[in-house]
Amino acid sequence: MSEEKLEEAVKPLSEEMPETEEAEESPVPEETPAEAEPGPERDEGRDEELAEEVDELTALRRELEVQKAKAAEYLDGWQRARAEFANYKKRIEKEQEDMVKLANGALITKLLPVIDDFERAFQTLPPGLMGMTWLEGIALIQRKLQMLLEQEGVTVIETEGQTFDPTLHQAVTHEESEEHEEGQIIGEVQKGYRMGDKVLRPSLVRVAKKTSDNE
Repeated sequence: MSEEKLEEAVKPLSEEMPETEEAEESPVPEETPAEAEPGPERDEGRDEELAEEVDELTALRRELEVQKAKAAEYLDGWQRARAEFANYKKRIEKEQEDMVKLANGALITKLLPVIDDFERAFQTLPPGLMGMTWLEGIALIQRKLQMLLEQEGVTVIETEGQTFDPTLHQAVTHEESEEHEEGQIIGEVQKGYRMGDKVLRPSLVRVAKKTSDNE
């Protein structure tokens, strides 16, 4: 190919290509001025705020301690009042129970002579009357009275083979006996009764004493 033809072929291409623009320069960030350092006036203001916060916190702590002390005092007073009320309630219940027992004991003591009469009547009953219907009815009344005493906690004071006890027994006579030791109960004249630890009526008994030969 001739040089003229090459120039003609290249020329249109060179005309179509745009001229390259100069590279834009990238903007350089402006330097920011350094922050101003806090001055002495600003430090003093901050110190005052901290001091106020410390004082406020100290005051709150003191108030909290005061309230805690009051709460402990109120709790102690409430606990003591509760204990006193519980003791008072127990004392009242005990007094009421004792009053009921005392009233029951007084009533039962009045019934004891009736029970004695029943026992003496059956001990001296003629053999010919045994087995009669009306007598069985009287015996039933006696058994009901004895059951009533048992329900109220009334028991007979033991005397057989026992040593005389002045808190439970009342000596009617002191008799010489070679078969019994001194102070031993020989026989019972009248039954005694107790309700719990309280003696309603002591037993009337005969008590042995030393014989004349042993003196």
